[in-house]
Amino acid sequence: MRLALAEAIKARDAGEVPVGAVVVLDGAVIGAGFNQPIGAVDPTAHAEMVALRAAAARVGNYRLTGSLLYVTVEPCLMCVGAMIHARVARVVFGAPEPRAGAIVSACRAHETPGLNHRLEAEGGVLEAECRAIIQGFFAGRR
Repeated sequence: MRLALAEAIKARDAGEVPVGAVVVLDGAVIGAGFNQPIGAVDPTAHAEMVALRAAAARVGNYRLTGSLLYVTVEPCLMCVGAMIHARVARVVFGAPEPRAGAIVSACRAHETPGLNHRLEAEGGVLEAECRAIIQGFFAGRR
């Protein structure tokens, strides 16, 4: 999660909402990313999506079976869907996202009946640090 926090700082420094993510497979980081929809002019350039794309490119396969994704803020519906399609085994997030979080807050998308892959989830890892970076960002904008 500390590596994901470092990615979130990159997002903050770029003027993006500070969310960071890393994908780990067999104990090695295979992809990392930070929020960049503004800079990339891409509404899908969430930290998780950027990290998943990097991981898939590195292993040469869109399926990341057995991987873990660490992200500083609870993923949205789009990102949960991408994790399911990529066959991510587990997502670990820091701070919950009460309005759009799709793991425990707004919905439990990974538990939708009919999905052909099950994703394990854990929240609250380094939650205070993850929450502080995002709250600090928005407090500075008000």
